[in-house]
Amino acid sequence: MLDETPVGDLLHLSTQTRQLFIKAVQALRRPYGVGDLHALDTLSTFMICVLAKRYTNPSSDIIEVLAGLDQIDTVFGDFVAALEGLIRNGRGPGVECCPHGVGHAQDKRQPADGQEPQQQQQQQSKGKSNCTYTADLQKRAVELALAVSSGAYQTSLLTYFIQRDLFPAIISCIQSQSSLETSGDETRITRPFMLLGLLANYNKFEFQNPYQMRLNDFVNERVIKDIVKGVGKTCQKLRDQYIDVQEDLPEGWTLANTLNKIGLGAIAPGGKPSPKPVYDADTAKRMFAELPGEEAAVLLATYDFSHANKLFSLELVTGAPRSEKGEDSPFANFISLTSYLLQHAHLSQRTTLYCHLNLMVFRLLIEDPVLCKRMCSDESKVPVRLCRQRSPYLPLVRSERVIATAVMDTMIDAINHNLRRRLDVGLYTLCVGILLRIISYMSRSRTRLQYHWADLFRSLLSLIRFLTTYASDLKGLSHINTLLDHVVNLLALGLSAGETFLPTPAAYDDLFYKVVETGEVLVKFRDTYGLANRASNSIDTLVSVSVHYKEMLGTDGSKAVKGKRTGGQLTSLQVAEVIKQGYETLSIQAKEGLDSWEKYREADERTLLKKMGRQAVGDVGALISG
Repeated sequence: MLDETPVGDLLHLSTQTRQLFIKAVQALRRPYGVGDLHALDTLSTFMICVLAKRYTNPSSDIIEVLAGLDQIDTVFGDFVAALEGLIRNGRGPGVECCPHGVGHAQDKRQPADGQEPQQQQQQQSKGKSNCTYTADLQKRAVELALAVSSGAYQTSLLTYFIQRDLFPAIISCIQSQSSLETSGDETRITRPFMLLGLLANYNKFEFQNPYQMRLNDFVNERVIKDIVKGVGKTCQKLRDQYIDVQEDLPEGWTLANTLNKIGLGAIAPGGKPSPKPVYDADTAKRMFAELPGEEAAVLLATYDFSHANKLFSLELVTGAPRSEKGEDSPFANFISLTSYLLQHAHLSQRTTLYCHLNLMVFRLLIEDPVLCKRMCSDESKVPVRLCRQRSPYLPLVRSERVIATAVMDTMIDAINHNLRRRLDVGLYTLCVGILLRIISYMSRSRTRLQYHWADLFRSLLSLIRFLTTYASDLKGLSHINTLLDHVVNLLALGLSAGETFLPTPAAYDDLFYKVVETGEVLVKFRDTYGLANRASNSIDTLVSVSVHYKEMLGTDGSKAVKGKRTGGQLTSLQVAEVIKQGYETLSIQAKEGLDSWEKYREADERTLLKKMGRQAVGDVGALISG
């Protein structure tokens, strides 16, 4: 009925709507039986419908519907206070509810020493039912708070939630929800966490948001562990939505698979598995464009906690290793989801925003030297499933791996799969910047990782070819110079300090070979973008290496190097020998500070974070109303 009622008619019915709202708030504050539970359900439906309508003057019109301007402070203040109590404690002290909803005074007497076991068991059963009822109240109170927060995000009503400070109540709710025996439902943790994310982002660039300050000071390790686990499970669920559209992991050999292929699946161990549906390209593309699901709004709160709270960042990277049940660690699931998001980033603006958000989390973690050291150490080894739904593919790694190598693979995939004339410069700057920060740390600490380095350098040089080919479309893009400097400096760092992080001389030689092969492109790239006129990059290092070997190989050396693949002048072994000989006479004049970078400043991403906040609000609204 509310959905079908026009805004004008709803305003004319304000007397009735105010009575409904006030009576429901009274039921929350002074519950009898299951009245508070029913009031939460009624208010959720009522607020979702009322707040979803398009008003001429949203703040004043909604106030008119709920309480009127004269009474809004009292009525809505009582509403927020009642919500806070329910989120914190569920049913208040001194009141219980049996499984059938009959309210009665709580009996606080201790059982007599001679009490029958059956009586004790009945009391324990009643206590569990009370605990479950309280948990349901908390859950529905959080959902109502989410409905109001998302629906009234652009109005003045949310200031009541800011003034009241629900942070302690939300944390108490997470604690009690995580202690339930039925806590396998991660939404009991992530929904309150989403609420924190929305409240912490409300006008945070316009005033000092108290929830942001709370995030900085929060040190409850047990709650942080529960939140990280909940985020990890949500990331896995969101990732599996992509896999449901297209299975991308090659099947290993098993007896069951072999029997299925020859039509004997019925006798295979476990029987014949039901095959997943296979969609045509257009259908799959349309389905991918609708992903990730609305639960992805939890990523906004994940970003805020990572930015503000060192303990949360530490737990995200180091906590909850692979469990005995075979579940992946939360950070492995976070990386996995990000890889799937990045391969489909171009399909919708919504997916692109979530990609940027997760990339900023990676940047924050890697800029912390303690966390970066952990991510580059053997202690961080975990299995990570990365997206393989679009070619070109990176080498498949099924075993445990150092977490930094999985992050680098994710960045390379993003570079390879999002090349377009309307290039997302911000996304590419983040990806290349993250690679630069990881490799800078490895160079300074002399950390050598076994990794397919050839694929990384090939992708960077392919990006340079793309930037050169489509320079007319790209030169005018905002912040393109930052991306150009990052790419050039990362390659120059590899040439000047590769022996400090590349695991073998062969990997170092291969980098030089690729740079020499791309010599002509590098010169054109430098001239097209005027890189030689800026002191912020080291393009001269790349060009000088190419020129040095060009002189050694002859008058047209770069073509000679290419010729080894087409039966030309030199074989690959001869070129490799020339490269080794060239080290003796090569002098790399790299600029100082190639391994330095600017620390993340949230104010620089203000516009994007505001867009992300609006997107998360929309997703929460769709999640609750659905």
